[in-house]
Amino acid sequence: RGYASTFLRQMEEIMGECLDRNIRVVSNAGGLNPKALAGKLAQIAKELGLHPKIAYIEGDNLMGRIDELQEKGESFIHLDKGISLKEAGGRPISANAYLGGWGVVAALEKGADIIIGGRLADAALVMAPPAWKFGWKKDDWDALAGAAAAGHIIECGCQATGGNYSLVDEIPSYSNVGFPIAEIHRDGSCVITKHPDTGGLVSVGTVTAQLLYEIRGPSYLTPDVTARFDTINISQQGSDRVEISGVQGEPPPSTTKVCINNMGGYRNTLTFLVAGLDVEKKAAIAKKALFEAVGGKDQFQQVDVQLIRTDKEDPQTNEEAYAHLKISVLDSNPDKVGRIFTAKAVGIGLSNIPGLATTQPPGPGNMTIVHWPTLVSAGHVPQKVVLSDEEMRVEYMETATVKTSVAPASSSVVSPIVGPTKKVPLGHICAARSGDKGGNANLGVWGKTEEVYHFLHSFLTIEQIKTLLPDMAKYEIERYELPNLFAMNFYIKGVLNDGVAASVRNDPQAKTLGEYLRAKLVNIPESLLETKVN
Repeated sequence: RGYASTFLRQMEEIMGECLDRNIRVVSNAGGLNPKALAGKLAQIAKELGLHPKIAYIEGDNLMGRIDELQEKGESFIHLDKGISLKEAGGRPISANAYLGGWGVVAALEKGADIIIGGRLADAALVMAPPAWKFGWKKDDWDALAGAAAAGHIIECGCQATGGNYSLVDEIPSYSNVGFPIAEIHRDGSCVITKHPDTGGLVSVGTVTAQLLYEIRGPSYLTPDVTARFDTINISQQGSDRVEISGVQGEPPPSTTKVCINNMGGYRNTLTFLVAGLDVEKKAAIAKKALFEAVGGKDQFQQVDVQLIRTDKEDPQTNEEAYAHLKISVLDSNPDKVGRIFTAKAVGIGLSNIPGLATTQPPGPGNMTIVHWPTLVSAGHVPQKVVLSDEEMRVEYMETATVKTSVAPASSSVVSPIVGPTKKVPLGHICAARSGDKGGNANLGVWGKTEEVYHFLHSFLTIEQIKTLLPDMAKYEIERYELPNLFAMNFYIKGVLNDGVAASVRNDPQAKTLGEYLRAKLVNIPESLLETKVN
C-alpha cells in the first residue's frame, strides 16, 4: 500500500468534527502512494455519510523517471560519497523527491478539506497553510523562513515538548506528554505551545533542542526557502509558550533533495556473550573460530565486529559479568549470511570458549536497504494536485529576487575564563541533542548562558570531540556555530554507514550520541558550575 494506515483510523475518528468546524487537514501520510490513501479516505467518508473535498499531490515519485532524468544530465550523485548512481550500480526500489508547499496552497485555494501528500518536506506541511491564509508570495523569504523554523520544531511531535530532552529534571511530568502547536503570525513569527493539562514542557530549552535536531549548518534548506537558523530569536513568553521571531530567509537552492533507497544485499548479525576473565582474549578466539568455520572473512562483502564492554570488575550480578561480541556480515548472496553462517555459529558455541552464549537464537539474513541521498534540478519535479476531476500543475519558480541582506548573529569576543576548575561530567553545564542525517549524525550542544557558550565555543573543538569520543575520531567532523542559540552543531560523516536501515550500530539513529558526550568527565571552571543546568 505504501501509505500510513494509522492515518485512516485517526481521520475516521475526527473527520466529521473537522468538517463541522471548518478545520483543514494537511498530511504527508500518503508516503509512497498518496492517491491510494486519498481513495481510502473517500471510502471512509462515504461510509460515514460525509462529503469532504479530498486532494492529493503527486510528482515526488521518480522511480519511473530515473533513466529519463539521467539522459537529461541528472547523475544522482551521492551527497557524501561523490559518485553517481550508475557508477555505484545502484538498484533503486524507491526514489522520491522532496516537494515544497505550493501544491498544498493551490489545493487550499480550491477549497480542499483534506490534502494528502507523499514526500512533502516536513517544513512544507507547516509553511503552506499560513502562506495560503496570509497570501504570502513565493519570494516572501522572511515569512516563509519563520514558518519553516516552526515546521522543523513541531515535525517530530513531542521531541519539542520534552521528549528526548537532556535536562530530565526540568520536565514536570512524562505522562501524556502534549504534542506541540505552532501559532503562526502574518510576519512568519510564531509561538510554540501545547494543549493545557498535558505532560511535558515547552521552554526555550526544549525548543532549542528540537531546532538542533537533524540539521547540518545554520542554513536550513527547504524546497521553498532557505531559513537561517543563526538569525532566530527565541524567548519564553509564558508558561509553555515560546516565541520564535526574527528568522531571516534566503531563496531556496535550485535543486531539491531526493531520497533513493537501493537494495543493498543481505545482512545477518550474531551477538555472543563473552563472560568472566580475559574477555578480549576470549572474544578473539571466538571470532577467529567462527570465520575459520565459514571459510574466512574475505568471502563477505562487508564484515563488522564490535566488542562492547558491558562487563564490570567484581560483578555484582550475572549480567555484569559479560561483554557483547557483535558480529555482522553482509553479502549479495543470502545463503552466505543465512543458514551456513548461523549453523557454524551454533557449532562453535559447543566447542569454544567457556561461558559462550548468544543473546538470541541465530536466524536467517535480512535484506538491507541502502539510503542514497542525492539532488535533482527542482525544475524537473513539478507537482500535480488532483482534486475531484480537476488536475493542477505547480511548477518550480525560478528565483528572480535574490536576497543578500541576511545578518546572522555574532558571538562577542571575551577573555578566557580563569580560576579553579573541577572535573565533572560535561552535561553539568550543557544540554545536547543528536540524530541521524542519512549515513551521517548530528550532535548539537548548547548552554543556557552566554558564559557557558563561550566556554563550549573555545573548549569543544573538533579535535576535542575526537578526544572525548574516541570512537568518532576516524570520521570527518564539521563544526557549525549558532551563537544566537548559545549552541554549536557537529556533523559526523559516515558514522551511520549507509543510513538507518543499513547501519550495524546498536543505535542506528545516533539518538544516544549527545548523552554520551554529556557523560564525559572534563575540567570545568567552578564559576560555571554555579549555574549547573540540572
